[in-house]
Amino acid sequence: MNTPPVFRLDHALLRRRFVRAAAHCDEAAFLALEIARRMDERLDYMRIAPRRILDLGCGTGADLAKLAERYPDAERLGVDFALPMLERARQRLAPRRNGLRRLLGKALSPPPARLIAAEAARLPLAKDSISLIWSNLMLPAADDPLPIFREMHRVLEDGGLAMFSTLGPDTLRELRAALPAHAGERVHRFIDMHDLGDALLRAGFSDPVMDMEMLTLTYARLDELFDDLRAAAANNAAAARARGLSGRTGWAQARAHYETLRRDGRLPASIEIIQGHAWKTDCPAPRRGGQTAMHFHPRPPSAPAD
Repeated sequence: MNTPPVFRLDHALLRRRFVRAAAHCDEAAFLALEIARRMDERLDYMRIAPRRILDLGCGTGADLAKLAERYPDAERLGVDFALPMLERARQRLAPRRNGLRRLLGKALSPPPARLIAAEAARLPLAKDSISLIWSNLMLPAADDPLPIFREMHRVLEDGGLAMFSTLGPDTLRELRAALPAHAGERVHRFIDMHDLGDALLRAGFSDPVMDMEMLTLTYARLDELFDDLRAAAANNAAAARARGLSGRTGWAQARAHYETLRRDGRLPASIEIIQGHAWKTDCPAPRRGGQTAMHFHPRPPSAPAD
């Protein structure tokens, strides 16, 4: 029986892509914004009043602004590994005072966010210093979530909450099926929900909860999908990625295969959205039959979205 090759990402390539994408990634941020909205809804059911929040993989800072609306008195920290992303976040979050705001000053403004350039698995933060970690679509840039989850656990205070979103292995399944399977990884590979839950437990988190739902985006042309992936720095960064596509013939065959999926004039692109959360607690997670309990909540497929 053949063992599948170990999946590794080209982290230097990822960094270069995110650096380049900083100037225009907000133009393709519709998916991240929608997932942030859904994550924010989950906070309605969380009994937490954080004093310090970390947005891990904050990008250009859109979620830091959202978190300030929900928790105006909390200190906010944003971490990203791409300096140009942080510069865009600094511009977005800069206080804008006029009229009444100038008169009342800080009374109308949340504390400014502190932005830090760092790797997710090596945070320059003290142990037990964070109440809430929020991470929206940062994990697709990791080939192993365990070091990141361990670092999250280290910096969280007792009773702190980690919540995240990422993409599952059925993401872009149509594109994966259309591209030739030989000569290396053709499409970015995503980590399975069950593997993420297992990594949370190994990192020391208690009673993780995982949700999954399918979203279908549609495009008039295949190139529009490629444009969105490039704009979001979300195209394939596998270390074993193929460096070509068998020339014009390979591209033509891939496009023809994808065209067979066209319905009502649109091409589908499946997105498997995974959301998870877990608590840091001194109490061990409940066990059943010697196994630590994990809760998975698959959701029915959602309607196609343009």
